[in-house]
Amino acid sequence: MQHRRPTRPVYVGNARTGVLQIGGGLPNARGEATTPAPVSVQTMTAGYTHDVDKCVAEIHKMHAGGADIVRVAVPEKKDTEALKEILKQTTVPIVADVHFHFQRALEAVEAGVHKIRLNPGNISDRDQVNAVIDACKGAGIPIRIGVNEGSIIERRDKQKRVKELGAVFSAHKDGYLLAIMITKLEEYLDIFYERDFRDVVISAKSMSAPLVIDAYTEIGKRFEHPLHLGVTHAGPKETGCIRSVVALGTLLANGFGDTIRISYANDPIYEVEDGLELLWSLGLRERVGAELIACPTCGRIQVDLFTLVQEVRGKLAAAVRVPMKVAVMGCVVNGPGEAEGADVAVFAGDRRGIIYVQGEKVANVKEEEILDRLLEECLKFQDMVDRGEAKLGEKKVDIVPPDPLGELGSGWEKMAAARIGAGDGGATELTIGRS
Repeated sequence: MQHRRPTRPVYVGNARTGVLQIGGGLPNARGEATTPAPVSVQTMTAGYTHDVDKCVAEIHKMHAGGADIVRVAVPEKKDTEALKEILKQTTVPIVADVHFHFQRALEAVEAGVHKIRLNPGNISDRDQVNAVIDACKGAGIPIRIGVNEGSIIERRDKQKRVKELGAVFSAHKDGYLLAIMITKLEEYLDIFYERDFRDVVISAKSMSAPLVIDAYTEIGKRFEHPLHLGVTHAGPKETGCIRSVVALGTLLANGFGDTIRISYANDPIYEVEDGLELLWSLGLRERVGAELIACPTCGRIQVDLFTLVQEVRGKLAAAVRVPMKVAVMGCVVNGPGEAEGADVAVFAGDRRGIIYVQGEKVANVKEEEILDRLLEECLKFQDMVDRGEAKLGEKKVDIVPPDPLGELGSGWEKMAAARIGAGDGGATELTIGRS
């Protein structure tokens, strides 16, 4: 992991929502020293902004799920007219998404929105762009500008610069696109700098993960503004998560990125969940709630692992708030070793569950009792942490696996309804030794 790239910070929000810093490490507009803020997670509402009740409900759901910033589309005047009421009812910074109509941006600023997303290339009148910049400057709110692959527009007076940059990137598969992106960004930023406006966040999205990585890397080397990371047109969650995590994970691991949005053609709450998990996995945000680890199925599992893992995940999400590590393992072969670092762990033994808390065995229960007992032990451990009687990640003893009892066999067969729950699978207690 590389250290975060220092940027000029921008600030989003107000006293009602709390003020969120994006980026940092360079002095702010007042000349004060700053440190990089944690990478923030964004998403965007999927419904109509002018449908106030539904829009507010969607924003509440995203905020409760962990979104730091929520963006709303304002293509029509009725959408900006709805903003004042939406802002009254929400407590998370709201960004107004503006593309073609500069008046929508002015109306959004007047309504009190906390940030504007603007595409200067879609507004041909320079005076209109200047009017938006001046309004945001007066209101003290930042603007995100994008040079997304699908929206960059060439202009003849920039052809020389494109050619120059094209030579720089001549060995790159997407060198010409990189050249256009940086040229357009220079063009856009000149407009803002002429108005003495530098509270800017930059995005450079594409559907190509390699191009996203290269574009943000090159832009990050050239400009001091915070970067909003994303992959556009990523697709459905099933494939979009891979495309997005490859690109964003690479950039974040190399120190690039100050705020992110993972984009899916799906319920936006999944964007928030997966964005947070990405940051947690990289150690860029402090985890909230339990971290669930589980083994893949194989011919050694002794319980219906797939069902158990999903049930545990749901229970933990609803009940556990401290970042404890919980392991769910399907057999006694790898389970004990992989569970050693977990705060609470269960692994299977002949349709039974052996439950450990920081290496100490606390229960040996039938398969149908695993879920409730595991949750019980997690809540007990959470209370111990709250009282200062236990520390997260404190390994106490090693777990030595026993010889497996009962028949081992196909993971799919073990999960078949006819094979699961036929008796308790043997009442012999599985004894686990300790070193």
